[in-house]
Amino acid sequence: MNASPVQSHPYNRLALNWVVTIASVLLCLLVLPARLPGMELAGIAPNWLLIWVVAWSIKRTAVEGALAGLVLGLMQDGMTSPYPTHALSLIVVGVLTAKIQKQRYIQEDFISVALIVFGMAVIAETVTALQFTWEGIRGGASAEGFRTLLEIWTYHQRVALSSAILSSMWAPAIYYPLNRWWERMNLVEPS
Repeated sequence: MNASPVQSHPYNRLALNWVVTIASVLLCLLVLPARLPGMELAGIAPNWLLIWVVAWSIKRTAVEGALAGLVLGLMQDGMTSPYPTHALSLIVVGVLTAKIQKQRYIQEDFISVALIVFGMAVIAETVTALQFTWEGIRGGASAEGFRTLLEIWTYHQRVALSSAILSSMWAPAIYYPLNRWWERMNLVEPS
């Protein structure tokens, strides 16, 4: 039986995998600023790049997860504002996801992936709030500064919960096709 051109040459498979992987990142970047009906809760949309970093990091090392978080975080910083940086929170997400999965406490079904994304969204938003807090503390501890810190953490609660709920709901839409693709390309172990 003849093999398809993609399977016949390893460089073809590698090139095709890079195209699909980069296209998935670009799709997540394009959808990130979109506020589509039904995909928003309290003015917050799913964190598509966080979902992608979790999907990538689940079957990879902490270093690979950190690199994915760094690259996607810098891309998001380029699209939005570099302060606070999104790279730090996505690096933390990549490393923690890889570490959690290495412990094999969690299976790779839809529910487990949604739970991982939920937790990582809360952690990512907390890292962002800590960056705002650090800037507030460095800026001075006046009465105005304390009110600003209170506002940061009050806003953080709403953002973290909304982002976690929406991101975990949409996680299978990113995770499932990418994971199946990477398994098909024999780049990760099958579930």
